[in-house]
This record gives sequence, structure tokens and C-alpha cells, in this order.
Amino acid sequence: MSAVTHPTKFDSVLDLARLPWFTVEGGNRVVLAEGATEEIGPVIDSHTHLAMGFLRRLRIDLHRETPTVAYYLPVTLPVDLELYSNQNLDASAMFAMKADVSVLGLTAQGMRTTHTAPNLVRDMDSLGIVRSVVLPFDLPVGARNADTLLEATRRYPELVPFGSVHPLDRDLERRLSDQRSAGAHGIKLHPNGQFIAPDHPRTVHLCGRCGSHGLPVLFHCGPVGIEPKAARRRSQVARYEQAIAENPGTTFVLGHSGALQHETAIRFAERYPNTYFELSCLGLSSLREVLDSVPADRVLYGTDWPFYHQALTLARVLIATEGDTELRRAVLHDNAVRLFDLDV
Repeated sequence: MSAVTHPTKFDSVLDLARLPWFTVEGGNRVVLAEGATEEIGPVIDSHTHLAMGFLRRLRIDLHRETPTVAYYLPVTLPVDLELYSNQNLDASAMFAMKADVSVLGLTAQGMRTTHTAPNLVRDMDSLGIVRSVVLPFDLPVGARNADTLLEATRRYPELVPFGSVHPLDRDLERRLSDQRSAGAHGIKLHPNGQFIAPDHPRTVHLCGRCGSHGLPVLFHCGPVGIEPKAARRRSQVARYEQAIAENPGTTFVLGHSGALQHETAIRFAERYPNTYFELSCLGLSSLREVLDSVPADRVLYGTDWPFYHQALTLARVLIATEGDTELRRAVLHDNAVRLFDLDV
């Protein structure tokens, strides 16, 4: 690969324009620089979200466009690409994020009002992202985020919806079938947010049923350092192995590639050919380790939008793959097209 050295510390997300692939438009938007689209090619983001609700029906208009997006990592904060993404949040931003995804989730207020489909599509257009996989997750009671998402994304061919079924759902089989029929390309499972461990018997069973329906499972995988202690225990990477090992007919995407335990996660790559590794939030050195350890055809670019601007992981991938166009193309585009059966 190229020996070109790029900076990894920036005054803000907007300061990513110091890298050769980005520039700032209108004073507040990171976009691809002239000529970068041809160099990078089309991009597919395998990990995004729209606003969700839980104990009550979602009260956010997912079709409303706003002038700006309130990312949980504000574009004005300093950024170190070597850090796991949430380590760039200061105390104020961390408090605002946790409030927005918890208490304000019961309301039609907060930063989440900007986490809408047209805002995501606008950000995608700025960075040459032609498709984004959008991930909901559901509890066994309350709002049905998957149903809301599947309905909302019908207006946006750029968005690739996943479904979600809670392992304790009494109507698991019907919901999997209905969501697949409604256009779901896979199922999102989130042991932290859904309050159930990946090695719980019902989770292991659900993963098997997803495979039977031809639906890959995208797990939130690994501790991220800011979750409660109980959630941290549930997300220990070693606890994901049972579901993977017992369901060889199911394809698993390990969201965040194991996060702060990516070294443990990448050991699954050789043992389990049914595993893919998604790169969102990883620091640059950790991301390089994944690229060096996992077969090139099983790594996916993802961003965790709207927690973070899509340029953050894109910058890391572009730096890490400089000089290897084949690897870059596989990570940014080809693997996702094949895995999610996308018409691009």
C-alpha cells in the first residue's frame, strides 16, 4: 500500500477537509472533493439508523427534511480518528446523546427530529453513498420500529431496510415472514438495547430462524465503553460465538466488528465463514487490524449515522486502503452488494 502519511487528529469533523478526499460546502457540510468520486467509486453504508421510538409509537416525522442534522457527535468537536468514535464526545455531547435516545424517545422533540430519511439521503449524496442499510430494533412490547421503517423507506430507493424481531416475541415466525415480504433485507439484533444476551437460548433460536427465512443477522457486537454494566456484560464478544456456531446456515454481520473487543471478534473469521465484519466506529488502528485479519470479501463499510457523520468511517477506510483499490472497492461497495443482494 501507499506510504503516504495523513493526519489523524482534526479540529472538527469539518476539518476532515484537510484530507485529499473531502472539502467543506456552505461552511457547514463535509462533501467529496472534486475528483474524489471517480477515485473512490460508489459507496454502500451498511449501518445507519433513523429516529426510533420504544414504549410508545414513534412521534417523529421520518419524511421531514431539516436544514441540518444534529449528529450525536457534533461536527464542531475535535476528532481523533485513532479513537473509537464515542471517545470523541465531550461530557456535554455524551449527556445530550443519552438523553436523546432515552427520555426524549418518548416525545417528538430533541436531536432525533433531524434523524429522518431525506436528511440521510442528502448526506449520502454529499459523499457518493448510493445505498444505506437502515437498522431498527424492537422490544417485545411497545412501538414497532421495524414496521415503521419498512413503511417509511418505500419512498426512498437509496435506503435498504432491515427488520427487527425481539427474541422473546410470541409471534416470532409470523413477524419474520411478514418483514421479509415487506422488503426487509435482514434482521437487526441489539443485545444492549433489547435487554437480552446473544447467548440466550431464545436469541440463538431466533438467529436460526432468520437463516431459514434467508435473512442475515446484523448484531450490535461488543462493548463500546459507555453502556451500563449489565449491558456491557451482555455484549462481551465471547457470548456471540454460540449463536454463530450453532447456526451455520445463518449469515452474521458483526456490527462494529466487536467494538472495543475487536481482537476477540476477528478470531471468528477463520472459524466461521458465515461471519462478516462491519467497520463503524472503530479507531483507525483497530480498523487496520480487521482489514489485515479478515478475508477481504467479508468486510463492510458502515457509519452508525446519525450518531456520527458518514465521513468519519469513510476517512478511516480511505486512509487504510490507500494504494489497494481492489480492497477499497470490496469494502466500500462490492461485499455489501453481494451480501444484501442489492440492485445498484
